Order: sequence, then structure tokens, then C-alpha cells
Amino acid sequence: MSKESLEYGKSETVDAYEGPVITSSDDDVKAPSVIVSTSPPAPDGGTRAWLQVAGSFLVFGNLWGLTFAFGSFNSYYELTLLPALSPSTISWIGTTSTTLLIFGGIVSGPLFDRGYFRSMLIVGALVETLGLMLLSLCKASYWQIFLTQGIVTGLGNSLLYIPGLALVGRAFTKHRSMAMGITTCGAPIGGIIYTLTFEHLISRMSFGWTVRIMAFIMLATYCIAFPMILWRVKNLADLAPDRPRKLFDASALRDLPFWSYTSSNFLIFCGYMVPFYFMASYGQIELGMSRSSANYVLVISQAASVLGRLVASYAASKIGVMIPWIVCGLSSGILCLGWIGVKSSGAFIVYAALYGCFSGALIPLPPSVFPVVCPDIKVLGARMGMSQGIGSMASLIGPPIAGALTSIGATAQHRNYLGLQLFGGAIMAAGGCNLVGLWILLIRQRGLKSKLI
Repeated sequence: MSKESLEYGKSETVDAYEGPVITSSDDDVKAPSVIVSTSPPAPDGGTRAWLQVAGSFLVFGNLWGLTFAFGSFNSYYELTLLPALSPSTISWIGTTSTTLLIFGGIVSGPLFDRGYFRSMLIVGALVETLGLMLLSLCKASYWQIFLTQGIVTGLGNSLLYIPGLALVGRAFTKHRSMAMGITTCGAPIGGIIYTLTFEHLISRMSFGWTVRIMAFIMLATYCIAFPMILWRVKNLADLAPDRPRKLFDASALRDLPFWSYTSSNFLIFCGYMVPFYFMASYGQIELGMSRSSANYVLVISQAASVLGRLVASYAASKIGVMIPWIVCGLSSGILCLGWIGVKSSGAFIVYAALYGCFSGALIPLPPSVFPVVCPDIKVLGARMGMSQGIGSMASLIGPPIAGALTSIGATAQHRNYLGLQLFGGAIMAAGGCNLVGLWILLIRQRGLKSKLI
């Protein structure tokens, strides 16, 4: 199976699926170009295609880089800028931006189908950069920060979510998995860059100028990325202004594998971002680490995520997606529970590296199995969008719930992280266990010749 892995649920192409291919009787349903391309096979690489990979890597670094770097913002807001607010309240800033990125990206898919990818890239970049610039003007006002960092940047990201990655997928055939893997590695790399930038600048200048410089970095990377993505772009295939796309398929509500896949992702992503949001503050409050040291632990976790993505993608190409997905889901939950026993800086660093490594694979792996969950190519896009729309709600509510649990039994000098750790670990482990049920369902109901899905 070759994977066209778009972060948090994008398109896939299936080369080795041996089960029955179902066709829908609904003539009004059109196959979405973002999810399954009906165009002739793309040229496999070349200078033009690899330039798109490099440009999309930079775009991805800005989109998800800020999401992964929110832990450094979260600890600064919690301990310095907005100390009167609860961790749960502060985490809504990051989760709202992430949810808009995911859910808005699904809704913006039809714009890509109609060929408006240039406008989406340019407008999205300007809106996201504007959001950071406006954030730099905010004082100690929660609602100003929420509107700028949560809403404005999230809306900008939603327009950037599809175009670069979808164009990369159209530029490759044989090496598509490698190209998409390189592109998605921009997320943790961007997280490292933005976390380090924030850490090095916040102690030397004001919050406003720290964020302003990050916005200039973002604008500069977009100015480099867009010419590489758009210069003499030819892999447009069947994009057209009148290209229709269905966003909802009622028959999915009666499909058990669809619900098993969706519920597994929901449970996993309820807990997935919890450690990334609260690692830095935990290191400072519970372990007495400096802000700099705590943020470096976050960087270590993000760096380990790169390794985890690459290793899991390679393993999936050899033994199928389900085995590494189950292993990584269960391991991430167990590691989050193991966080309870972390009482020293050294153990904290080891925990952060292991969690980053195993959890990193939870982003690119799920979409790779979806064409088996939904073998009907005519409704693949609609069902993928429905599943990821539900999953985006998990990203919205997970960290705020975990943050609220830290207030139970807390004092002025001490936060109770036990509830947060139990919540994150238990719900991710439940999602991993649910994946075993999904695997059994797919084998029994999809008529597969091999158990290595």
C-alpha cells in the first residue's frame, strides 16, 4: 500500500489493496480530486516535483510547527503573562487553532478541487502571519490572545492545509510515500525552530517583539516556499472551477468499520497533544527546572518525533499499517501513564524522547489504512472528511479537560498533574485497544487475503 499522508487525515492511494472494490450507486456523488485522483499517472519526481516537496515542507513547518511549539507559549502564559487563569482556560487557545486547522482544512477541500490553490496559499499565509502580528500587539488580555492566536491563525492555517501536500501527492507515483514522509517531517522541525526561537528571545526582549520576529520568520519562509510550489506548476490534472465534491455520506453512519476507525482516532487524539501542551509547565512547577531547560525537553520530544515518523512509515511499508499503528497507540498511552513516575529531570528527558518517538507515528499512519476502511472510492473523500471532522473535536477538548484535572487538589505552589496523566494515558490506551477491534473487523468484513493491512 502506498501512502499519500496528509497530516490528521488526508488522501491516500492504494496500490496493494486486495479486497473487493465497491462502487456506489449514487450517481450524484463525485470522486474528490484531493482524496483520489482520476488523472493519468504523475511523473515520478524530477526537479520540479522535489522543489514542491521542499516548499511544502516549509509550509508544513509553519502550520504544525506553531501547534507543536504551543507548549512553550502555554507555560509562558500560565506562569508569567496570565497567571490568574487556569491551565484549562489557557489551553483553549491552542486547541481552537488546531481544530480550525483540521476542520477548516476539510471544508476548504472543495476550493482546491476547483483550482483555487494559489489563492488559498497566498491568503492563508497572509492571514496566519497577520494573526501572529496582531498577537504581538496583545497585552495581558486572554480574549485578545484567544482571538489572534486561536482564531485568526487557525483560519489562516485552514486554507494552507490542503494545497501543498495535495500537489506533492500528484507529483509522484512510486516515490510518493517518501515524498509525503519528508513533507510531513516539516511539522516537528518547525516545532523545534519556533520553540527555540521563543525560548531564546523571550528572555532578551518583550513578548511583543518575540512574537513579531517569529511572524517575520514565518513570512520569510512562505516567500521562499511559494515559488518552489507554484513555479511552472503542471500537476493540476482534473482541477476545475466546476469540480463538485460531496462533504457528507449518510451511509457511513451504518458502517461499523467506519465508526471503529473514527472512535479509535477520537480517543487517541483526545490525549495526543496533552503532553506537548503541559510538558514545559510540568518541568518548571514539579521538577524545578528553568524555563529554558523545560522548553529544551519539549524540543527533544519534537526531534524524537521525526525519527518515530520515519521508522513507523518504513515499518508500515513492510508489514502493513495496523501493526505499527497499534504498537504506537498503545505505547503512547502506556508512556503517558508512566509519566506519573517521573520525578527527576533525567527521567523526564527520557520520557519526553520516548513519547515523541512513539506518538509521532500517530499522525501519518491513520490515513494510510482508510482506503481499506472505505473501499468505495466514490465516497472515500466524504467519509474521510466526516471522520476527521469528528477527530478534530477530540483535539479541541482533550487538553482543556486534562488542564482542568490539574486543579483538583491543587494549591498555590503545586498543581495536581496526576489526573492529567491518568486521563491522557488511559484514553490513548483505550484508543490503542480499539484499534485491535478495527483490525479484526477489517479482516472479517473487507474480504482481505492478507492480515497485514
